[in-house]
This record gives sequence, structure tokens and C-alpha cells, in this order.
Amino acid sequence: MKIERVCIIDDDPIFVYGTKILLNHNSSFGSSVIVYENGKEALDDLTALVKSEEKLPDVIFLDLNMPTMDGWEFLDEFIKLSFKNRPKIFIVSSSIDQKDIKKARSYEIVQDFIAKPLSNTLMATIFKALEGKDEAS
Repeated sequence: MKIERVCIIDDDPIFVYGTKILLNHNSSFGSSVIVYENGKEALDDLTALVKSEEKLPDVIFLDLNMPTMDGWEFLDEFIKLSFKNRPKIFIVSSSIDQKDIKKARSYEIVQDFIAKPLSNTLMATIFKALEGKDEAS
């Protein structure tokens, strides 16, 4: 399974740039990256996609600490939407607070909590898991 569309919701341009580079070096990644600087922008656009029955991103990398609407507020609103194909959400945060990790895992839609920064190895592991391949190497 190729991951065609990835959504990055993060206000850090350096993280966004680095993540795009990692995606472009991953053979399991298709071609489309959507970037939002806060949860409100993302929620508005993704809600419009749901209403028009367009395809949502396959994967969402979500930061927690952003202006306007943070990652938690985004999640609380996003899970209220009804959609056919649920994106896989990975919380990617600089927080290592156990409360944040535990809270993230309480959301059924959240696949994992990942401490920044992402790496080639970590990205490959994520994509292998999404493809249903054995992660052991």
C-alpha cells in the first residue's frame, strides 16, 4: 500500500521542511503533502473534504503546541466528523510529558506518539507498520 497523501499540522517551518525531505526519500510515499500551520486551518479544510466526500490524507502528523487551535483541540473536533476512510494520526511533539503520551493513546484514531525530531529510520518504521509489514529487522 502506497501512502498517497500526507498532512502535516505544525507551525514550525523547520520541522515541516525536514518532514517533507524525509517523505520524499521514502519509497512508500506517493506525492501529495498538505501543510497547515494550526489546527483550525486543518480542521476547516479537512471538514470541507469530508463534506464533499473527497479523499482525506492517509496520514496526519499532528503537533500539539500551536497557535489558534492546538493539537488536542483539533483532535477533539476532528473525531466528531464522520468519514469513510480514517486517516492514521501520529502525534509528533517535542513534549515528553507522560500525561501527553497517555492522553494521546486514549484517542482511538491516534496511531502513536512520536517525540521530535523525525528521522529516516523512524519514518521507514511508520510506513512499514502502515503497510502491515513485519517491523522486525
